Amino acid sequence: MIILRLYIAEDKALTTEFTMLWLSQQKTQFIGFRVNKMLRNKLGETLLNYRKKTGMTIRQFAEHSGISTSLISQLERGNANPSLSVLELIAKALNVLLFTLFINDIDPNTLISRKKDRKKVCRENREHIVYDVLTPDFMKANIEMLMMDLRPHAQTTKGYFVHQEKEELAVVMSGETCVVLDGHEHVLDEGDVVRIPPRVKHKFLNKSDHTIHILFVLTPSLI
Repeated sequence: MIILRLYIAEDKALTTEFTMLWLSQQKTQFIGFRVNKMLRNKLGETLLNYRKKTGMTIRQFAEHSGISTSLISQLERGNANPSLSVLELIAKALNVLLFTLFINDIDPNTLISRKKDRKKVCRENREHIVYDVLTPDFMKANIEMLMMDLRPHAQTTKGYFVHQEKEELAVVMSGETCVVLDGHEHVLDEGDVVRIPPRVKHKFLNKSDHTIHILFVLTPSLI
């Protein structure tokens, strides 16, 4: 049996430790988890703030998360030591990464993304489609923003994109584009916005001789 302690530095907003017990086998297996008082208090604040923000009662959040009302009450008061499975249920209910459950402090350095530091990503066609990632991983945001440069006579994909669990808004920042939604084509001018719900097949086309710019905003699905 191996005891593994993971220390998180102060500049990551976590100053205490998780203590985990691992079974040393060919396939590593998680068998224990302990959260100290400071982290339990942070978790309680996170849960309470989420319920207040969404207007949920403890019973409603219990139904939403699959956790008992009594345990939620204890967690919010910092009186319960949650198991890893409970933490995973909470993270899924809040639609966040597990480790962010314990982070309430905001590091100002994570609020700004400099243009010179932005990562560019390409999909099927590197020559005609380039995305600027406006919300890098270090921001830990629940929203994703991408700026797309769609070159002349190009399309975002030969087939269609489909987001299973994300809601998408696209804003035409410059030029004229066509968006195809479930096989129906629509012309969008500069300043137009299109909402793309989950599970809707879609793609964008540029039929012009100029590069067009489209801002994409993706958030967790509400439906």
